[in-house]
Amino acid sequence: MKNSLIIAAREFLERFRSRSFNVMLVLGPLLILAFIYGYIQSKNQGVLSMRVLVADPTGLMDNRIKPIGKEGLSYAFRQEYIDIERFKQGKEFQQYDALVEINEAIFSNKTVKVRYRQTPNVDLKVRMKFEIERRVEECLVSDTLGPQYVGVYSSIKQPLNFHFNDVNDLYNKAEQDVSWLGYSLGYVMIVFLIVFGTNIARSITREKANRISEVLLASVKPFELMMGKILGVLWSSLFQLFCWIVLVGLGLWIFQEVLLEDYFNGYLKGVQMSPEEWRQLGMGGYAQVNEGISLFYNQLNYGFLIPNFILFFLSTYWVYASFFTIIGALSGDDADGQQFILPIWLLFGLSIYAGYNATLYPDSAWTSFFAIFPWTSGMVSMVKVTMGVSLSSYLLMLISWSVSMVVGAMMLVLAGRVFKNGILSYSHKLTLSLLFKWLKR
Repeated sequence: MKNSLIIAAREFLERFRSRSFNVMLVLGPLLILAFIYGYIQSKNQGVLSMRVLVADPTGLMDNRIKPIGKEGLSYAFRQEYIDIERFKQGKEFQQYDALVEINEAIFSNKTVKVRYRQTPNVDLKVRMKFEIERRVEECLVSDTLGPQYVGVYSSIKQPLNFHFNDVNDLYNKAEQDVSWLGYSLGYVMIVFLIVFGTNIARSITREKANRISEVLLASVKPFELMMGKILGVLWSSLFQLFCWIVLVGLGLWIFQEVLLEDYFNGYLKGVQMSPEEWRQLGMGGYAQVNEGISLFYNQLNYGFLIPNFILFFLSTYWVYASFFTIIGALSGDDADGQQFILPIWLLFGLSIYAGYNATLYPDSAWTSFFAIFPWTSGMVSMVKVTMGVSLSSYLLMLISWSVSMVVGAMMLVLAGRVFKNGILSYSHKLTLSLLFKWLKR
């Protein structure tokens, strides 16, 4: 094992000194942060003005909402229940851009439903939330305690939960941002495996062609050399992954404190509000109406997501590394072995499809199969982790991880046999019969 660690350190330093490795160490996080920034900015798109119909059958709001001094929002009131289909199809309602439901249950469930025809931008969403919420609290306190207690209530109140939905997509079935983010993380995992896995095969092929492996095998056993290369590439990939996580985390903090500061609390600058109102309307208020901020700053549990990403990355790497080792050992020269790399690319493609299937159909039979299959379980697990899993589901994921580790260990045994017989073979004709012959030895 000592010899394997020495070889692993050599492999790690070789990659660390590579210019491409150091470029991607910085470029990779910058590309990810650029994507996150663009995604958050895209969620600020939408119409700039809306005429809102407030369905208030109990007359709670007394047909008025106090504006905060900006144009773009206007309200009309109806003291009746309005069915969503009636709002969508009725000619009398076509002049209105959104429907807000206010009823007696608002004081218990703290929920307001806003059905819109065209997506409002974040400014309108935040203002609508603030104006309606403030009016509801004023009416409640005035009717029950008296106007003099409005200020007291403002200091102890809880903000309302606003649900913004397209009238043609009431249950947000088109919104699967969290699961797609999990799919993206799985895709990043696959990219890492492709890049660093091919490094294993190329390193072995290059050292065979340069006869360096003959010198190394004079001091170490073939299995020690194989394990050293696998561990060295694993260390370099984990180091790069760690740097990416740190830099992306730093970038998210800079976004919140500098680049996106106005997005968190700047939409109502100039409006007269108490410090308590600003606190309630700050990040939490904006996150309720901007899916980008909510996704990256509220919904994701990074303390759970990051360790699981590393955990399933290790199991998936363990499975694929043996494949790349076999290809490198089988190659007789630099141009050889291409016929045997096709199965790996097919497995990578299957893994990408498995993640896509898990995103759209998380409870299907195929998703359950892909969650256990060692070569696709890592991708499916990332989708499930981001979407949230129960304890029983997570235990099944850990069982799947154990299966991947066992299969990876079995593959490494086979890879060791091929490596032992093929590392010193040159200019041989690569055939399946030769592969099976080496596996039997």
